[in-house]
Amino acid sequence: MAYFSKHYHSPGTAPGTLVSTSPSTRPVSIHLIDYTEENVEEERLASPQECQAYLERDTKTWIQVNGPVNVDTLRTLGDMFNLHDLALEDVLNSGQRPKLELYDDQLFLIAAMPILQDDALEIVQVSLFVGKNYLICLCPLEEDPFEPIRKRMRNPSNKRFASRDIDYLLYALLDLITDSAFPVLEAFGDKLEGMELELLEQPRKQTLSDIHRLKRELLFMRRVLWPQRELLTTLMRVEDPLINPDTLIYYRDCHDHSVQIIELLESFRDMATGMLDIYLSSISQRTNETMRVLTIIATIFIPLTFIVGVYGMNFQNPDSPWAMPELAWYYGYPMVWGLMIAITAGLVWFFKRRGWL
Repeated sequence: MAYFSKHYHSPGTAPGTLVSTSPSTRPVSIHLIDYTEENVEEERLASPQECQAYLERDTKTWIQVNGPVNVDTLRTLGDMFNLHDLALEDVLNSGQRPKLELYDDQLFLIAAMPILQDDALEIVQVSLFVGKNYLICLCPLEEDPFEPIRKRMRNPSNKRFASRDIDYLLYALLDLITDSAFPVLEAFGDKLEGMELELLEQPRKQTLSDIHRLKRELLFMRRVLWPQRELLTTLMRVEDPLINPDTLIYYRDCHDHSVQIIELLESFRDMATGMLDIYLSSISQRTNETMRVLTIIATIFIPLTFIVGVYGMNFQNPDSPWAMPELAWYYGYPMVWGLMIAITAGLVWFFKRRGWL
């Protein structure tokens, strides 16, 4: 995971310049849903120019663009829906901070959707343009993450989208984007639980690396999702004709989910920090136990080494009164062995009684 993931133009570039910083050959798909209270119509568009026919209708239109959007597609949509150049530039330069921009007759939002890609955290920038009867959503993922919302719209018994204005569709998209953090946090929670058990049983060097990686991902996720909570707060308080008062209760629910996510992130980050202390304490405890065992072994062998050293001097002059009489004893060798065994047993008993073994 890169520390800096924002794409940007060269310093000095004129504002609103649309130049792709990371061109891609992957295809772009455009999925359009045009709906009223009586009917829901879906189309797969081959080009953004085909959206023009739906602008003249008295319907609500959701245009979903998936894949790495190119400059030509952005310019076509910008000219067709009168989108601001600075907003289009923010769409092209991914890695933007979640935010809300108010224009004369439309809203521009950037939201961050966390996903796990090959067991690694990835933050996907989702850009949304909201007008009176249209919503344009641009997502760089090839697989459409908003299919669950389409299933709800296709359900004839679900009249919430049909009976409400376009701001309810905006809530549904933001709610899915916000709630996408919960599966990621669930995976992080499982990782924390596994690392905690590993720390208590048998910590390894790889465990320390895993903790550092998870802590960095949590910090990165918090840095991105914290302004998203501010985005939802601003959306609840903004006075704009595109946001109906009866839809604010849904935005408040989405904001509550965002608060829960931030709280979970804070808790997980504190747990990861505490695991570093547990790892260091565990390593220190293992070192102390090893040193204690080595000290006990050395303590046991100190008197044995002394006895062997004394009787290894071999002063056997029979005429000297200072000669060692034990060297000439018939049972001298087994006596020394018995003495060493007795000393060893006595030291082991003493250490166990003191709780050192």
